Amino acid sequence: MNELDLSDLFSMDDAGPDPEQRIPLPTPDEEVEMSNADIPETLPILALRNTVLFPGVVLPITVGRDTSLQLVREAFEHDRLIGVVAQRESEVEDPTPSDLYDVGTVAEILKLIKMPDGSKSIVIQGKRRIEIGEYTQQEPYFQAEVEAVRNPEASEDLEIQALIHSIKELAVQIVNKSPNLPSEAAEAIENIESPTFLVHFIASNLQVEVDKKQDILATRPVAERANKVLDQLNEELQVLELSEEIRSRVKTDVDEQQREYLLRQQLKAIQEELGEGAGGGEIQELRDRAAEKDLPDEAREQLEKQLTRLERTNPAAPDYAVTRNYVDWILDLPWLEYSEDQLDIERAETILNEDHYGLEDVKERILEYLAVLKLKGDMKAPILCLHGPPGVGKTSLGKSVARAIGRKFVRMSLGGVRDEAEIRGHRRTYVGALPGRILQSLKKAGTNNPVMMLDEVDKLDSGFRGDPSSALLEVLDPEQNDNFNDHYLELDYDLSKVLFVATANYVERIPAPLRDRMEMIEINGYTQNEKLQIAKQYLLPRQIEENGLTEDQVGFTDDALMRLIDGYTRESGVRQLERTIGAVCRGVVKKVATGEIESTTVEPNDIEPYIGARKYFSEVAERTEVPGVATGLAWTPTGGDILFIEASLSRGSGRMILTGQLGDVMKESAQAALSYVKARADELGIPQDAFRYWDVHVHVPAGAVPKDGPSAGTSILAALVSAFTQRRVKHTVAMTGEITLRGLVLPVGGIKEKVLAAKRAGIERVVLPKKNEKDVKEIADDALDGITVTYAERVDSVIDTVLEDEAVADPEAFFTVPDAEKHMHTGPSNGASSDEDSVVVR
Repeated sequence: MNELDLSDLFSMDDAGPDPEQRIPLPTPDEEVEMSNADIPETLPILALRNTVLFPGVVLPITVGRDTSLQLVREAFEHDRLIGVVAQRESEVEDPTPSDLYDVGTVAEILKLIKMPDGSKSIVIQGKRRIEIGEYTQQEPYFQAEVEAVRNPEASEDLEIQALIHSIKELAVQIVNKSPNLPSEAAEAIENIESPTFLVHFIASNLQVEVDKKQDILATRPVAERANKVLDQLNEELQVLELSEEIRSRVKTDVDEQQREYLLRQQLKAIQEELGEGAGGGEIQELRDRAAEKDLPDEAREQLEKQLTRLERTNPAAPDYAVTRNYVDWILDLPWLEYSEDQLDIERAETILNEDHYGLEDVKERILEYLAVLKLKGDMKAPILCLHGPPGVGKTSLGKSVARAIGRKFVRMSLGGVRDEAEIRGHRRTYVGALPGRILQSLKKAGTNNPVMMLDEVDKLDSGFRGDPSSALLEVLDPEQNDNFNDHYLELDYDLSKVLFVATANYVERIPAPLRDRMEMIEINGYTQNEKLQIAKQYLLPRQIEENGLTEDQVGFTDDALMRLIDGYTRESGVRQLERTIGAVCRGVVKKVATGEIESTTVEPNDIEPYIGARKYFSEVAERTEVPGVATGLAWTPTGGDILFIEASLSRGSGRMILTGQLGDVMKESAQAALSYVKARADELGIPQDAFRYWDVHVHVPAGAVPKDGPSAGTSILAALVSAFTQRRVKHTVAMTGEITLRGLVLPVGGIKEKVLAAKRAGIERVVLPKKNEKDVKEIADDALDGITVTYAERVDSVIDTVLEDEAVADPEAFFTVPDAEKHMHTGPSNGASSDEDSVVVR
């Protein structure tokens, strides 16, 4: 509703307007004197936004632009006269002369006020209208040639007097009808004697668009200006009378119980007057959506409560947006909306085999779930956790599962999440609060039974805002996630139909309570043959398409792919292999694009010109003929690898030196192996002088890579026995296993990766703990072709299997120390302990 703003009737000081200090209203003579005052030929021009200054009117202005601040300071220090012109568009931050109107007002700066925030406010009074000529300066502020608008002001004209009388009458009526204007305003209007000032004052305080005010300012005859002001007053009076009519229509029998509905009734009356009716409102639209939405009873009860609150809340109030957002979330979530499962076991198996090669354990578990769901008809979804090295297809397997059972798929990355509210949501008391990622993902899916991938669940972190892994305990517990409570909704939500599939690289980093709630499925690294098949069926076709080639233009032989697998990648998964294939394809693309070739079939010898020299070679060539070197098997995050254990003897005092960045567990394995060798020295044919007068140095390359774990126990023992007996370790044998002081060989982990690493390195026989025989049965038969597996329960059988029968040198002669030299050593005798026996880590 447009109303008169009569705040300018009061003066301004540094503390703001003071209602007790009135601005003196100009008399007709003063008005004439003001309109005939001389003005300079050029003036600094101040651009106004959202308002127009009229002659005689006092206007407070906040100055924000740097250029305007400089203009005001300099003008205040001189004659205090400036030109004031309105902008055509208020959104323009840095206006040009074309953005300003051609007619403005000369103004005098009455006061310059410094505000607490560092900005400045000025109080200006309009003097007379001016026309803006040529702009003579634009930097640092506008300066233009100006000319006074000259027109005779016929104050005694009867038409003018009638117009002024009508304007005063309408203005007084508006003041009396408006509940927001003081009655003193009517008296102030009656006391204005100057007709021109009255027109300007009323026009200045009209709440209309800037272009309409500017039109009044630019109109030259005062009669025409008065007519335009009279039209605006008539329009305002009609709006006020219509508002009063609407208020009187709803003001019937309003008792104490009905007072709270007053604003709602007024809104309905306004809608009826505009012809919209109740159905066109925002609240009615939400009620229509709620009527069509299938909701649980608790959610519907809460929704009705919030809609009622929304009806009683002013749309301009801050709580309105909060409540509206909450209602939208209730209506957007798929409470009881489910996608239909496609329970065709054979179809699902076909899809899983199409998308992924191998991974039989995971595929079998999914098919079992579908089979039970098909027979039972309804069951709680399992919580699966796929863990294994990077690049083996854990994340992409989730998409295949969703496609196999016909469900929507949503992925939620948990890497680096350290705020518990990310899972459970923020309470609505916070600004910008939202539900947690679980409900956000369900909204995105649009169904209440999607396949939800919780990626990198082992990368969760805890901070001062709580531990998000603790918040997941309720989410991933099939016994209690049917009433999951988000902090934002504060309503129970059923998550039992969601098929959660989590992925992780390191199981040890998942908290034990969270790990206990999930069904752990290990995905091991791929064998060489599996990588070859994956490359042929998936990676190569995808890279050919992504690089703009066709299968007729490029092809790879199996030998070429095996060269890429063996010579250019060393990983458990296939990510690096796909990047390497892509690099070769790009090399082919370059030749095809330059017309050098039309098509090609990549052979092993063709690879080096495309991507450079081979990076990895078989470790067999690096083995040495020297006694004291054994080949062990190790597990790494990127798969299995072979590990060389080197033992070297030198004259000393019986110390043992360990190097190669070994961890505490691996150091203890070396100590246990040395103790066992000392205890069995006579049976092994080792002279006691070897332990008194010789130092043993055990080194594990590469020295820059940290190593730890007990599985190198048999390898360290074999290296020590080889060094002390001078019997070489067989080149074609590798081993793994933990040892004890009693000579037992204990089981270790990562058997599949270790065996595959041995095969890649050209090993012909691997020696494993007897209790790891079950792990070997899980390896495909074709992956074991060309390699023999030997199982050992005791250390003696390991030594007999891995050492050559003939010694390079006679241990008795090798370790013979002259008597004169013996007296020079003060080391311990026959393995006795002393400070010099301690492990030295270098």
